[in-house]
Amino acid sequence: MDSLFRNALGPTAWIILGMIPPAIFALYFLKLKRQPLEVPSTYLWHRVIEDLHVNILWQRLRKVLLLFLQLLIVGLAILSVLRPGWQGESLQGQQFIFLIDNSASMSATDGENGRSRLAEAKQRVVALIDQMDSDMTAMIISFAEQPNVVQEFTNNRRLLRDALDRIEPSAAQTDLTGALQLADGFANPGRVTIEEENAEYEITEQQNIELYILSDGRFAGVEDFSLGNLQPQFFPIGSLTAENLAITALNTRRGEERPELLQAFVQVTNFGSEDRAVVVELYLNEQLLDAAELDVAAGAAASTTFNLSREAEGELRAVINPGKDAKDDLKLDNTAYAVLENLRDSRVLLVTPGNTSLEAALTTDRAKRLAQVEKISPSALEGSSYQRQSQAEYYDLIIYDQCAPEAMPQSNTLFVGSLPPGELWQKNNANEKIFGPQIIDWERSDPLLSLLELGGIQIADSLIVRPPLGGRELVDSTDGPLIAIAPRDHYQDVVIGFEIVGDDEEGNRTFNTDWPRKHSFPGFWLNVLDYFSGVSDDSQSTNHPDRMVELQLGPQEDNVEVVLPDGSRQNVTVDDTGRLNFTDTSQLGIYSVLVGGQVGKKFAVNLFDRPESDIALRVRQAGEDDLITVDSLDIGYVEVEAQSPQLEVRRELWKPLLLLALFVLALEWYIYNRRVYI
Repeated sequence: MDSLFRNALGPTAWIILGMIPPAIFALYFLKLKRQPLEVPSTYLWHRVIEDLHVNILWQRLRKVLLLFLQLLIVGLAILSVLRPGWQGESLQGQQFIFLIDNSASMSATDGENGRSRLAEAKQRVVALIDQMDSDMTAMIISFAEQPNVVQEFTNNRRLLRDALDRIEPSAAQTDLTGALQLADGFANPGRVTIEEENAEYEITEQQNIELYILSDGRFAGVEDFSLGNLQPQFFPIGSLTAENLAITALNTRRGEERPELLQAFVQVTNFGSEDRAVVVELYLNEQLLDAAELDVAAGAAASTTFNLSREAEGELRAVINPGKDAKDDLKLDNTAYAVLENLRDSRVLLVTPGNTSLEAALTTDRAKRLAQVEKISPSALEGSSYQRQSQAEYYDLIIYDQCAPEAMPQSNTLFVGSLPPGELWQKNNANEKIFGPQIIDWERSDPLLSLLELGGIQIADSLIVRPPLGGRELVDSTDGPLIAIAPRDHYQDVVIGFEIVGDDEEGNRTFNTDWPRKHSFPGFWLNVLDYFSGVSDDSQSTNHPDRMVELQLGPQEDNVEVVLPDGSRQNVTVDDTGRLNFTDTSQLGIYSVLVGGQVGKKFAVNLFDRPESDIALRVRQAGEDDLITVDSLDIGYVEVEAQSPQLEVRRELWKPLLLLALFVLALEWYIYNRRVYI
């Protein structure tokens, strides 16, 4: 009977419902008690009246159509709450947690009749909720970049359905870890024990909870996680043959042949199984600038470059048009955004008492294309011009050669032969020099040391530079680190422990190292200019949905608003250093920061996530029977097999039965009012 009926009422409700049919019988057949009252006009009818009297409590059963219809209505109602149906996918257990993926890939429209994957997942959960008995409870958690408890544990099916309606699609990446940790907190409470008469008793009730994961599986496995009381089941949502074209990169950079001009670089990736032709359109401030046609092979990427004028400024938008009849199941990644600021050369200040090798490395033709380098002497550090510009973010980088300022500037810095002022660096270093250190290793993957060979450099003396918390050692020697980098607010500080030139015992200028004679010396300073200039790529186009964006405004700014892509506004606050941390970045598009009603800065948020754009369900390799199945999920050391996408949901008849009961009720009303008898 478990496969045919599912109880929906408790004992009290069944007792009340079971009393209704006897009450209907009583209303029809219970004899009314009349008090005899003789009047003269009834004497002649005395014998007739006597025939109406009976000596029993109940009347004889007669054919009453209304009675039959009313009993039929009650019978249909009782049968509907028994919820008859035939067995399919059904709930087994007492407590359930539904994890529903609402990340970017769940907006794919490869479902039945073009429905989105999120809509398919909701429909499947509704079918499971409808099967809940009165003693079952469930909760709903949605997850993308962050998990969200949509509905806590309840046995109220209406609340659960309403919670499903509140789940909206997002443009964020998928992270199952947070959702599992949240579910783990409900399923695996800490064990509490008490001691009584030298014995321990566990008083925390531990029970299994069924975990339903509804997702397309576009995420990596979860490592180092213990399921405990969670009993997982994975229901894949989507198809194996989904097709998608996506913009996976949009950035701006200087032209290789003409550095005075900007170029917009657009990359398109084909995540389908067939070669495609696509048109890429580029808009600046909603005006079409140019268009290009790309042929993109299946599973490959292709790119195109658009030339922009030096004066180009504003909002940049790239759009792909797959064609009218082409299949493209995810539209979310067909548009990308970037912010174009008026191109200017990076400003670099060199503070040095004189260093011909360093000055020559910073004035090569390639260095001039990366930055404008100004030079002052250490004595100018006390001047008002330096004080004003160093605290107003005028310079992108300040290089202090054989000197140091009294206070750190509002810019990136590089120190040569000295330590930055303040406790961050001073407390980790003793300002003691070592003699003849030999370089033994360096961070070849760091952009400052990219493609450089530092072996064999001779150094007379150097400071040991140990970076503060959060910093990294870039070059290590036999006596300790010689070059290090560390963050400071939203700036970065680089320290080179050894001088390039210095004074000997007689006060004459002399070389402290033979590094200027190596090919790596000019290469290092080009890397420095390229790293701190920030003009090689438009980094503002790489912000991802639901990730915090950090902006630097003036320290005294107030009345700051952020205008979201949909036009809504949010009031925000700026900290004492002028930093703005904005977290509500769930929408794709351009965000504008208004300071005093005027646009101060803009930034762009894009998807640019290959796992989210590669929307076809992951499959296992064909087995011995040449069957292709959806890949499983790896949670900790447990492999959660994917349920069959074609698994049927239990079909129930309670809705048709209730509709039939309403029809019979309407028929009964008609017969009563029309005085129809049989």
